[in-house]
Amino acid sequence: MTGKKEQPQDMKRRECIGKPVLAAGAVSVAPGILLTVANAKTEGEGASSNIRWGMLIDSNKCVDNCTACVDACNQENGIDLMQQPKGQGDEMWNAQRPQWIRKVKLRDRQTGEVTNLPMMCQHCEFPPCVDVCPTGASFKRADGIVMVDRHTCIGCRYCMMACPYKARSFIHQNVQEQTVRAPRGKGCVESCNLCVHRVDSGASTTACQDACDKDGHKAILFGDLKDPESQLSKALKEKSSRQIRADLELNTGVRYTSL
Repeated sequence: MTGKKEQPQDMKRRECIGKPVLAAGAVSVAPGILLTVANAKTEGEGASSNIRWGMLIDSNKCVDNCTACVDACNQENGIDLMQQPKGQGDEMWNAQRPQWIRKVKLRDRQTGEVTNLPMMCQHCEFPPCVDVCPTGASFKRADGIVMVDRHTCIGCRYCMMACPYKARSFIHQNVQEQTVRAPRGKGCVESCNLCVHRVDSGASTTACQDACDKDGHKAILFGDLKDPESQLSKALKEKSSRQIRADLELNTGVRYTSL
């Protein structure tokens, strides 16, 4: 039995995809669709395993009823551009709209004390979402950032079921407006990617940290877990921290202190 012979146009397409983009610009990938590349890295400058990006969140500094991190994330990633479908009730819309960060409240059963936590993708070293994905759309970069390739996501939502943090969202409706840095489409899954577009441009903070700092709370610290001289590593040495569901041994990149 002979295999299907590859057509010339398929070869050209592969050659085009295989070539690195070395300069900023825009490439037409389909009629009316432009792929914009800004601050592109040269060949060989991909994500490095010498780095592992992560976060430390101080729950004592996270203020009740503050949504600065959530609002900043929504604006940074174009979630605020999504509109409630006509005829859909508020309860259904709030349940289905994407959430890359959500505020969670923990109440101590003995003291009644309430702790506020920003909850997002925990960027596990051993991510269950990657293990269950049948297409490889859910993947972990060399620098520890867990992402979703929307081109290969088939919307099966296995990753959503596997995530113990309920950190992923499914796009239920057609998308009319979106940002270049965070494209989305109906039928795909998405989640926090630690502002990967910022990381790849050389930035040292995420949108949620900037917003939290601006409001004076300074509850979020982003940095390199592998760099002993990073502010994050130094803070982790000075403070006792915990992983959410440490019993699962996922070795999360997001840590919490004052819990």
